[in-house]
Amino acid sequence: MSDEEGPKKKKQKTSKKDRKSTDSTSEKPASDSNTPTYEERCLAINIISSPLASKKSTKKAHKLVRKASQSKCLRRGVKELVKGLRKGDKGLAILAGDVFPIDVISHLPVLLEEHNIPYIFVPSKRDLGAAACTKRPTSCVLIKDKKNDGKEIDGKDLYDALAEEAKAYDPNSN
Repeated sequence: MSDEEGPKKKKQKTSKKDRKSTDSTSEKPASDSNTPTYEERCLAINIISSPLASKKSTKKAHKLVRKASQSKCLRRGVKELVKGLRKGDKGLAILAGDVFPIDVISHLPVLLEEHNIPYIFVPSKRDLGAAACTKRPTSCVLIKDKKNDGKEIDGKDLYDALAEEAKAYDPNSN
């Protein structure tokens, strides 16, 4: 550090509200060319990613995950999901289709079928993590059908629609 630089300037303090407003604008760029489309994300999915949600259902799933995360009735990640199943949590599982290596989540569909929990795949773990209000990509989430106090979750209509779509693919229901 040389004397030519002069004294360091003090950082300006910004309120949380100001930081949130700048963060939210930087997260959602207006039609950024670097953001892959649904079809491009579908090219990166694993072989076991079935049933894969349609474009419309993927948007519904992300909206439901965001609501569940805000109302604290969500389990994020493989370890938490398995722990929730052992404790008897019921709900809807949403798994990411682009998880690599595939062994990380390959046991989950069988485990979910044993516990009679509907599940559906979405194409991107990055989008699933963003919808779950985390900075890290998330490979799977479990949306609990009831809150800890026994009340219904916020997006019950979205939950029911996705659960019906997932049950339509369930091999045990035939």
